[in-house]
Amino acid sequence: MNTLLLVAHGSRRAASNDEVRELTETVRRDNRDFDAVECAFLELAEPSIPDALRMLIARGAERIVVLPYFLSAGRHVAEDIPHEIDIVAREHPGVEIRQAPYLGASPGVVDLLLKQSAR
Repeated sequence: MNTLLLVAHGSRRAASNDEVRELTETVRRDNRDFDAVECAFLELAEPSIPDALRMLIARGAERIVVLPYFLSAGRHVAEDIPHEIDIVAREHPGVEIRQAPYLGASPGVVDLLLKQSAR
């Protein structure tokens, strides 16, 4: 099973976390590449990255792509998320878990910024 885990920072503000969950639902509905799409949070909200990875593995995931929903490659993207992934990867060496480039690294971000600013 090929899966996508969208990872956001997490917020004390429940509505912000709900926005990520709603985005995840939209991606789940509209995607054609993944058998399952879930979200997780680095901190301040549930599920945590390890909990979400373990849940996907328990549901049969053989390949998990972790997509950081972050605009820049700060410490969270460069160190914290890979650390959380490594915890579970060591527990499940037969499962391929890889981190995709963070959202801000996408070439499409420039066009998106320009379209959003034109509104």
